[in-house]
Amino acid sequence: GVSHVLTLALQELSLLCKRDVNGVGMLYDLLRSRWLQALLKIYECLQHYLGKRPAPVTLQVRALSREVVELLREAPQSGEIKELRRLLRSPHLKASPALLSAHDTVAQKDFEPTLPPLPDNIPENEEAMRIVCLVKNNQPLGATIKRHEITGDITVARVIHGGLADRSGLLYAGDKLVEVNGVPVEGLEPEQVINIL
Repeated sequence: GVSHVLTLALQELSLLCKRDVNGVGMLYDLLRSRWLQALLKIYECLQHYLGKRPAPVTLQVRALSREVVELLREAPQSGEIKELRRLLRSPHLKASPALLSAHDTVAQKDFEPTLPPLPDNIPENEEAMRIVCLVKNNQPLGATIKRHEITGDITVARVIHGGLADRSGLLYAGDKLVEVNGVPVEGLEPEQVINIL
């Protein structure tokens, strides 16, 4: 692992330190620093987890839970069945369906918002159109807009480096905005479009 490689590197550097090679002392102290050691331990733990993360047994645990409860209600009441029913009716599961719902969401990888379908009435000679999905939350978009002097179209004037739009790679300077969040922007003032954005 990384720790083993670091140990070997420190052994080699300690030999070079005795020969007083330029810069080796500083590198040796850096590799021995506590913060780097801690980072490497975190890295190894994450790599270990990524290699052994469990796959979900089922994608529909809420439905399965309800089905099991119904089956247990009709089954002969042995000690094991009573214990299982008690667990399934515990406050953690019974009073918190959000727990099972969260499991299903993670198992199904249902994280991204659903994109609207492409309109059917786009003429064949129409310019290429993209539907872009950017989840802003509380982050600024990181782009400015302007009105084209001749056509009156609302276009992206500038994409700010490092902003949300830039990191997404979905918006470019010069792109024409047709619709934002289902609202057509044709004929709107830039200030109105900014409010929608």
